[in-house]
Amino acid sequence: MLNPATIVLKNGKDHSLRRRHPWVFSGAIARVKGDTHEGDPVRVEAIDGELLGVGHFSGGGSIAVRMLDFGVNAALPSPEFWEAKLGNAYRLRQRLGLTGTADTNVFRLVHAEGDGLPGLIIDVYGDVAVVQAHSVGMYRARPEIAAALQAVFGNQLRAIYDKSAETVPGNAVPDAQNGYLFGESTGTEHLVHENGHQFAVDWETGQKTGFFIDQRDNRALLARYSPGRKVLNTFCYTGGFSVYALEAGADLVHSVDSSKKAIALTERNAELSNHADRHAAYPDDVLGFLKNHSAQYDLLVLDPPAFAKHMGARHAALMGYKRLNAAGIAHLAPGGLLFTFSCSQVVSPELFEGAVLAAAIEAGRPARILHRLTQPADHPVSLFHPEGAYLKGLVLAVE
Repeated sequence: MLNPATIVLKNGKDHSLRRRHPWVFSGAIARVKGDTHEGDPVRVEAIDGELLGVGHFSGGGSIAVRMLDFGVNAALPSPEFWEAKLGNAYRLRQRLGLTGTADTNVFRLVHAEGDGLPGLIIDVYGDVAVVQAHSVGMYRARPEIAAALQAVFGNQLRAIYDKSAETVPGNAVPDAQNGYLFGESTGTEHLVHENGHQFAVDWETGQKTGFFIDQRDNRALLARYSPGRKVLNTFCYTGGFSVYALEAGADLVHSVDSSKKAIALTERNAELSNHADRHAAYPDDVLGFLKNHSAQYDLLVLDPPAFAKHMGARHAALMGYKRLNAAGIAHLAPGGLLFTFSCSQVVSPELFEGAVLAAAIEAGRPARILHRLTQPADHPVSLFHPEGAYLKGLVLAVE
């Protein structure tokens, strides 16, 4: 773009950008110089004309600009920009030991603000990268992003799949469709490895990008506690926790999810583990299952989808976490372990812990915190954007 529009901030509203926070809120804007359209790259200036950085413009919602670069030397996105950003993200994953290993070929390459690319998620499944745009600016940049991915990965990538139809703002891109930006489907089952465990992943029609990569470290922790235990994995999706428990030597594992498709994937992954004889899956509402079954378990996983997507829903979410955890605790045998999680960004760790505390009080069960859990290192949180910390979890020993 030769002549990008310029967003001029109100006096005193430039402090957050000087601290490299990546969001410009609509209320901070004094005026706009030039024409702007949803997703356009724009310059952002202080009231005195100093260039603060560049970003993607968003016409709807409270966040008006998502920043891509900061300072007086910030440049608009170019092929070199995308290749540098993705290369930097890839090198971090190399240092984390997530690339080039046979045991694990699944990782998150780009975690939005955590990697300096607000609105963009890229997950890698073996030789396929799955791109998910959460903003119009990133959606429009998909060809450049795909080209940069090929430059960074070379012949390591067989295909690049765009999974943005469910995440890009629908009012701005009503005709968005998923599809391959590079390569094509093999028409066969996609198998990947995580910590030596094999999983079938469906990035074309599955939830999110196909697999909940953010629970990798927490699944490994659960495996330490699984031998000889009876395990219940609720909201199981593809059965990640179930497979880890089975292969670690759990006596039995039950998996519950309301989605029949998720249950089918869980059963397939249990088969891949060669321990399906110790596994049973139930297509059922989790609270309904807990209400209608009296079995006691030694280890129970509560990993629900986000209960709140905005601040207005936070109170109802906290009540939901309380009800769910009280029901889960009631199904734990004395001395049992509860792995409980929240991925609601607007629910802080302190509020989530308070909801679990209220559940334990309601259940009348003493409990001790053994671990406080979060997202893994390939889901980094920018020091300048603490809002990027969304996953929180507790491991409780319940008397």
